[in-house]
Amino acid sequence: MTYRWNYSTLSHDQKNIKNELAKELNLHPVLVELLVNKGIETKEEANRFLYPKLEDLHDPFLLPDMDKAIQRIEQALGNKERILIYGDYDVDGTTAVTLAYKFFRGITSNIDYYIPDRYDEGYGISFQGIDYAVKTGVKLIISLDCGIKAVGKVAYAKEKGIDFIIGDHHMPDDQLPDAVAVVDAKRVDSVYPYDELSGCGVSFKLVQAFSQRNGYPFSDIEPLLDLVAVSIASDIVPLTGENRIMIYHGLKQLNSNPSFGLRGIIEICGLHRKQITVNDIVFKIGPRINASGRMMNGKEAVDLMLANDMTSAREKSKNIDKYNEDRRELDKKITDEAIEHIDNHIDMENQKCIVLYDETWHKGIVGIVASRLTEKYYRPAVVLTKSNDMISGSARSVLGFDVYKAIESCRDILENFGGHTYAAGLTLREENLKEFTERFNTLSFDGIEPRMMLPQITVDAEIAFSEITPELIEGIKLFNPFGPENENPLFLTRNVVDTGNSKLVGKGFRHIKLEVTDNTTDMRLPGIAFCRHDFFNKIKEGQPVDICYTIDENTHGSKSFTQLMVKDIRG
Repeated sequence: MTYRWNYSTLSHDQKNIKNELAKELNLHPVLVELLVNKGIETKEEANRFLYPKLEDLHDPFLLPDMDKAIQRIEQALGNKERILIYGDYDVDGTTAVTLAYKFFRGITSNIDYYIPDRYDEGYGISFQGIDYAVKTGVKLIISLDCGIKAVGKVAYAKEKGIDFIIGDHHMPDDQLPDAVAVVDAKRVDSVYPYDELSGCGVSFKLVQAFSQRNGYPFSDIEPLLDLVAVSIASDIVPLTGENRIMIYHGLKQLNSNPSFGLRGIIEICGLHRKQITVNDIVFKIGPRINASGRMMNGKEAVDLMLANDMTSAREKSKNIDKYNEDRRELDKKITDEAIEHIDNHIDMENQKCIVLYDETWHKGIVGIVASRLTEKYYRPAVVLTKSNDMISGSARSVLGFDVYKAIESCRDILENFGGHTYAAGLTLREENLKEFTERFNTLSFDGIEPRMMLPQITVDAEIAFSEITPELIEGIKLFNPFGPENENPLFLTRNVVDTGNSKLVGKGFRHIKLEVTDNTTDMRLPGIAFCRHDFFNKIKEGQPVDICYTIDENTHGSKSFTQLMVKDIRG
């Protein structure tokens, strides 16, 4: 794959800040440059970033309507009203429900939870869910990770004598639902200092607020951060600000003393006794939790995460592991069909987006397929299928193109939609499919410049190999956990040459196992460049090349060694 390299040196002012910080922090100069690139200008800001503290979490009562939400929950508990915790069927929604239910069931037994069926009810609040609440005597519904647009559904609940508290993190419309409280940092009137919480993050803030108001020590809710860490990593929200604090401490919990349910998933993933990272959540833990909602019902994922012993946790983990295997088979089948259709019927050279519809495709898989198509063709992708006499699906996007806004501009022909800048879902009637496709194509054609159709890599610092010292390698670990908006630092080194020991490896000999050096040191550094066999001859001829890479610690057996993970090569 060809990448667009994005790299800019520090400005004059930034260099001055770097010099001042270097004196105060006693850190490797490259690490200080990385901090300055993140907009960090003072020793206090640097320490907050490098050493995340739970005391730096924001006051939850700064969130809109939080005070009203806590008052209504206290009223429900005082009157022994039945409460229903309601959430979406993906990882973020199921962890949000698990967290709130787990906390409040310790206070009241008059509580239940509900996850809508992806196929019968679709995303978000459903009339069926409200009818279930009526039938079971619920007086208060707390919706998490959904509900911000459920104006009609909340009105219907009110007619039935049920109050709503909405805890969401999605973009609201101009009109908010008529709920007792709408807790969402993305509200236009919000003064909350951070608006990138996950849905489970909002659930945690609700529990934090209740604990503060009612005298529960923070240590009582700290163990719940393992669920927040899983949601933050899986929902691909930025690992900045408050999210960084929660995922940092949540990963500690996940690695030291996870809940029974999460421990069951950790074991089935083969991660037992290993140091769990964000990547482990994204590629192993999260997909298994998601598979429940994709293949069956997300309620099973909540049942698992609420397990009270390892016996039931292991049994339930086996079930969702089987769902995940089924999901992977379907994923490959549908992705292959989509790619075959594109290659045979769409001229991608002259196309700025992908819109595909097949009524036979599995609704729970189309979001994954959209992600794979965006990754392969680097175009926004909308993948649709038939669901309950409607067309429903998911969209994914590329850097610089707001797919949510594009879909929102078609709202007059949609039945439902929601999501984020780079990922969204939608439902429409079959008769509107042609118009939607034409309009989305036009929006993509107008909004996407040619440079946006090339994946971009952002270089954090240009360094020589002589600067790769143990101090730098250890210091990089302070920047963990890595993820969106806090990626593993990407370095650029120019005029790198082969030591004579580089070779082709892997299936089809498509990868280069490197051993390289530069003219600043005698040090020979090992590296791996996946799918870059096209550069092998040039490297073996001794020609100098420029490489972009991350510095990773590779463990082989009981030994660990530094390795360059090469993202791209130029020469």
